[in-house]
Amino acid sequence: MTIDGLTTPPPLGNVAVCVKCHCLTATPVAVRHIESTSGPGTTLWACPEHAASVAPGPMPGELVWPRQ
Repeated sequence: MTIDGLTTPPPLGNVAVCVKCHCLTATPVAVRHIESTSGPGTTLWACPEHAASVAPGPMPGELVWPRQ
């Protein structure tokens, strides 16, 4: 082990940008999922301080349309 291994901070695991304040947060809360017609959808995240003030939207699997 080197001295850098002991003194550098660990890498951040789950980091996202808040949709309300546009700041990085290490404790993101999923507030909405936007489906895409081509490719994977996008999840919008909020920091814990703003998660309650963001209007929640559908999450993956909540808008499953019946097949006819």
